[in-house]
Amino acid sequence: MDQDYTTFSNQIKKHTGIDLSLYKEAQMKRRLIALREKKGYDSFSDFYDAMKDNNTLLDEFLDRMTINVSEFFRNPTRWEVLEKEMLPRLLSDRKSLNVWSAACSTGEEPYTLAMLLRKAIQLKDFSIFATDIDELALKRAKLGYYLERSLKDVPEDMKAKYFEKDGIGYKVEDILKEKITFAKHNMLADPFKSEFDLIVCRNVMIYFTEDAKAELYRKFSTALRPGGILFVGSTEQIFNPKQFGLESVATFFYVKK
Repeated sequence: MDQDYTTFSNQIKKHTGIDLSLYKEAQMKRRLIALREKKGYDSFSDFYDAMKDNNTLLDEFLDRMTINVSEFFRNPTRWEVLEKEMLPRLLSDRKSLNVWSAACSTGEEPYTLAMLLRKAIQLKDFSIFATDIDELALKRAKLGYYLERSLKDVPEDMKAKYFEKDGIGYKVEDILKEKITFAKHNMLADPFKSEFDLIVCRNVMIYFTEDAKAELYRKFSTALRPGGILFVGSTEQIFNPKQFGLESVATFFYVKK
């Protein structure tokens, strides 16, 4: 790691609490160099000096760092497994569910969860804690406004029930928002809540080092109640779940023993 980037990483950790050393260096450095050069800075030192006095630039840095790529029902077959197999399993011994959408980006994931949970739980007794490190992404999530392409996998009946056409996009209806609490959270540094029935964390772990991933899987396991389920992304299979107190129950789904 070159000294300019090392110093920048240390400064960012002090300023924001974000530890860049826990992310895969080559990927992260390439992404941040592209942003730095786009903004006209020759070094990370100059980039940091500008960023610490410019919240807009800091927000752009966080947005670039957190790769906000999302859509409703991303990888639809996995969501079908959640709906048809995992939710009935979770609801076999309880009538309410406490769910965490970790690294929720711009909100498509927690809103997808809300649609499925409203369908599965007749009394609508559930809560969704939706978190991300990126405040810009959270603002967009709370706003709940999406372009057509984000909704391509939303079933037509759900699209009609939970979205209102508005100009070039769609607004999420308030009835879908009411069970979701959005909050800023740094998974790599902040404490976790506990007693979750379901934790969904998809398509973000691939950016972390192996040590960081192992620590997160341990913390996710601790945050689940016994019998709770962890749902990960299509590139994030856990190859030795037993070391985290987990057991595979379907591809990309793990139950806490």
